[in-house]
Amino acid sequence: MSEPPPRGAERDLFRDTWVRYLGYANEVGEAFRSLVPASVVWLSYGVSSSYVLADAIDKGKKARDVPSPEAGRSTRVTVAMVDTFVWQALASVAIPGFTINRVCAASLYILGTATHWPLAVRKWTTTALGLLAIPIIIHPIDRSVDFLLDSSLRKLYPSVEKPSSS
Repeated sequence: MSEPPPRGAERDLFRDTWVRYLGYANEVGEAFRSLVPASVVWLSYGVSSSYVLADAIDKGKKARDVPSPEAGRSTRVTVAMVDTFVWQALASVAIPGFTINRVCAASLYILGTATHWPLAVRKWTTTALGLLAIPIIIHPIDRSVDFLLDSSLRKLYPSVEKPSSS
């Protein structure tokens, strides 16, 4: 979760509360992939994707409510929504979901070739490794997505002000 807001600052529902953890639902789904039906994993992606969309809409509404001349308002709203959506889709869903999927697949394969453990033990071990990897991968992925967007999409924005998506 992000750092707490400065004293007196407004708390962001999608960044500063338990709601932020909904963005990690798909990583948990991927960690449990070997133990649950595929529909449960896809449901976890639905939860994470809903979080991403809700955060993008929230940031668009906040950008709309900033007092300023009407001429730049629609651009500001669009930039806030697009930046938030792309950042969250990459940093909260796509990259960590893929990463946990590969960690779990590799660990299940390695445990299958290197041990004689029963399949159930290998699957639970894989799930535990996937869950343990989640807090380790979050910050490096967030920083990498910041760098990626700063180096690409954010250069296209009409203003020098960087949206605060992370």
